[in-house]
Amino acid sequence: MTSISVVRQLLNLLTEAVDSLEETCAAKGIPIPDLNEPFHPASEAFRADPAAADATRIIGAAAHHLAAIVAPPPVSMYSMIGGMVGSSALRVCLESHVTEILRTAGPKGMTPEEISAINGQDPKKLGRFLRMLSTFHIYREIGPNLFTNNRVSSMLDTLKSYDEIVADPSKKNDGTPGFTALVGHHLDEVFKAAAYSWEAASTASKDDFENPAKTPFNKAFNTDDTFFQYFQRPDQAERQRRFGLGMKGVQALQHPDVVLSAFDWQSLPTDSVVVDIGGGIGHAMLPLVKRYPQLKIVVQDLPSVVEDAKPFWTEKMPEAITSGQVTLEGHDFFEPQTRKASVFFLKQVLHDWPDQHCVKILTHLRAAATPDTRLVVMDSIIPYACHDPSASTRESIKGYEPEEAPAPLLSNYGSASAMAYYADIVMYISVNSQERTITHHVDLLRSAGWKIVAVHRPQGDGSFHQGIEAIPIYLS
Repeated sequence: MTSISVVRQLLNLLTEAVDSLEETCAAKGIPIPDLNEPFHPASEAFRADPAAADATRIIGAAAHHLAAIVAPPPVSMYSMIGGMVGSSALRVCLESHVTEILRTAGPKGMTPEEISAINGQDPKKLGRFLRMLSTFHIYREIGPNLFTNNRVSSMLDTLKSYDEIVADPSKKNDGTPGFTALVGHHLDEVFKAAAYSWEAASTASKDDFENPAKTPFNKAFNTDDTFFQYFQRPDQAERQRRFGLGMKGVQALQHPDVVLSAFDWQSLPTDSVVVDIGGGIGHAMLPLVKRYPQLKIVVQDLPSVVEDAKPFWTEKMPEAITSGQVTLEGHDFFEPQTRKASVFFLKQVLHDWPDQHCVKILTHLRAAATPDTRLVVMDSIIPYACHDPSASTRESIKGYEPEEAPAPLLSNYGSASAMAYYADIVMYISVNSQERTITHHVDLLRSAGWKIVAVHRPQGDGSFHQGIEAIPIYLS
């Protein structure tokens, strides 16, 4: 009997997943998004159902896997090589506010000449950029040389008028969810720095491997400052502002209440202290403060950041500050920790730093820990692109076993999990750091006196932002 081909297996997976998605959405009266309609948060409602979310991951992974099999290898290779072309085209559209201009035209669309009459770009080049992007389902060519927004391109919409934006471009991203700022940061600093990845890697000495001032970013911008130091320069105020807003935009890539699934917060006694280390202005703690008013929250960051946090809490939840439920505190996490806590919480902090810097941060927390203290690190756990045979042997880490995709898909769901891998390389490009595998997390925390005991995974979350729970190690 002839075995079923991989292509046929993938087709079967696709069919089953599409059936599951349609049945789930129909049963709940939730529509599957329309690619040709502008994005709206309500269109993501279907993804809250675990069955629907898993079906979408299988569909995305299987479709890409099929394309990789049947496309000529040079075409598959150039889907990656050509990323620079798509990025450059997208930046032109972002910076010249094409999405906002197209929004005013609605479904009837606009020609490049009509767009250019507003933003002053060369219509012939602009048409080429838009057609290239439309080929990859970013924008839509609805007639010869006639373009409109779709679900993907509308993610770049600040919902402001073109006139309002050009009156003060530095405030383009103000009052937005921050996703456009995140995209702008990636298409500017990160895109330029990425071109120097080989130059940085090929000239690095062993001492440079974990030096945050020896990165592709340093090569591209010809600076000895670290990424974060560079943004503190007076002449980089606009980039610093955009970066800050862009970090808010990271929230668009995850469920807004994802912190609630990072740990069993309900298990903490009343008046337990949770210290958010490097917590910025406290975005991550807001859902926790609302859900568990019995907890005491301390948001720590550098004094300048704490000043920015004050208006945020005044706007969002002033009573949390006045009641003492939330304390905003200036602290450098490279200095000894003075707080005692039930939980030390680090969300997307360690991924910003090379291992030797992380050990310093974690060692200070270990020194301040009591036997009952828990450490919760909320970062990506990067899955292997193959089956992890050690998963079943990690019984001491509750909840670790990853959600592996069904064969013949890549175990990590392939391109459907791409965001974590993009973030991993961005960390190298910018700060010589990385996202980490479970083995790397275990070794890193152990070297600073912590033992991982559990992994808290949001349903359908793939590889993005798990809660890694650890306890202090006490040597007998």
